[in-house]
Order: sequence, then structure tokens, then C-alpha cells
Amino acid sequence: MFPSADSITPADLALNAERCGFESVFFPDHTHVPLGDGPPGYSGHDVPEFYRTTMDPIVAMTAAATASTRIRIGTAVCLVAQRDPIILAKQIASIDQLSAGRVILGVGAGWNDEEMRNHGTEPSTRFGVLRERVEAMSAIWQQKEASYEGKHVTFDRMWSWPKPVQVPRPPVLVGGGGPKVLDRVLSYGDGWMPFREGTDQVSDALTGAVEEFEHELTRRVARLRRLAEVVGRDRPSVTLFNACPHRAALDRYREMEIDRVVFWLPSLGTDDTVDTLHRLDALFR
Repeated sequence: MFPSADSITPADLALNAERCGFESVFFPDHTHVPLGDGPPGYSGHDVPEFYRTTMDPIVAMTAAATASTRIRIGTAVCLVAQRDPIILAKQIASIDQLSAGRVILGVGAGWNDEEMRNHGTEPSTRFGVLRERVEAMSAIWQQKEASYEGKHVTFDRMWSWPKPVQVPRPPVLVGGGGPKVLDRVLSYGDGWMPFREGTDQVSDALTGAVEEFEHELTRRVARLRRLAEVVGRDRPSVTLFNACPHRAALDRYREMEIDRVVFWLPSLGTDDTVDTLHRLDALFR
């Protein structure tokens, strides 16, 4: 959910989701919306209201973590190419400590070129920047005296605490659906977070578009796990973001060996959001 000043709070979302028995809650990341005259769908004049008003995910995660005791707290996704890796490493480790090891870090390279440029990241370098910053944060989390040298990130030996509770690090889920995303998962991720286009109004009937998406997703999940076995990697998890909230669709996701499904919640107040959580919970009863 995109939390805002007018929506349910991140703390109340996590607490109510925990009471319903959900495994995790996820928050998105957009620091601002540039008002340039970019292509349709990319200008600030075109994006939905919830993009403009969303809270910072690190703050939202902290509130959610301290209000709950069991539910996992994640990002879907953190725009790492727009964040300082040394600061972000400390923030994520701190939340993992506060939550007793409940953080899931979904990461992405971003899609808004002007937003990236405002943070000093050239869009053409964003995938390389993302990889190096994840690797650099992993070094900080895992090493007593961390250092890293890359094209985009370089620092000499340093001390940085706290370390995450989770060893060797909080799970890193690589978002995206491009042709090279599976390589990125195997290179520096622990799992893949593909995105389903569409709304919750889609019925659970298999339309041509749904069938095509699920066929391709099944093929890529199988390929990811074959490649992981070939290179001796642990089995990467798969988290489907914006899952279709219908019982038949959930049955198909199980058959496709999807590990986790994440439902998109509208940015609404407490009562409406809690009603939605109960409706989603009923799908599993």
C-alpha cells in the first residue's frame, strides 16, 4: 500500500494485517514526483495521486515494525539507485534489529528518469548502480570492517553497526520483468519479485492475456530455478507482486510454485482497509 497522511497508518496496517494472519506487508518508494514534460505516464501531471502523497518507506517500515510482533515488513520496491548505500544499509539493519529480524528488502532500479536524475543517478547506469549498492550494503551487513570497490560505489574499510539480525542479510528480492532480470536475481538477489499488470477487478477466469502472462511466468520461474541449481545457488524465492485476488488464481499460483503473493491495497482509511483485509483473508479460508 502507498501510505499517506489520509490513509490508514503503516502501524495500523501492519497490526490489522497481523491480526488477520497475513505473512507480510510491503511499502513502495518514491521520494517525489518531478513535474517535467516527460512522455505520457512519466510526468508528474500523469501519475496517480497516491504517487505524490506516499510516505517514505523507511519511516513506514519502522512504524509498522514497532507496532507489530510477527508480521514481516518489506519494500516493494526500494529504489536503491536513488539512495545512499551506506545510509540505507544502516537504516535497513536498524529496522531488522527493531523488528527482531522481520525485514524483506525488495529492490528495483526505478522507471522515472527525472526522479533518478534529481538524485544524481544517470538512468542509463541504474542497473549497474543497483547491483553495486546492493553488494556494498551486503558487505556492510556481513563484515566487521567493510570495504567495497566498484565503478559506482567505492569506500575503504569502515565500521557500521547495527548488523542485521538475519544472517547473512535480510532477503533481497529483485523486482522487474525485463529480459535480464533473472541474471540479476542470480547475481545479487535472494529472490525474484515479478509484477502482474492489472487491477483487482479481473475475474478469476482465464482470459487470453492472463493465460499468456501466467504461461510466461511459469516458464521463467522454472528457468530461474534451473539456472540456480546449475550454478549451485540456493533455491531463489518468487514473490508475485499485485497478485489477482481470486481463489482460482491463487490455486494457479500454487501450481506455478509461487512462494508469496502480495495484494495491492488502495490508499484508503482505516475502516475501508480493514474491510479489504478481511475480504482477502477469506480467500484462504
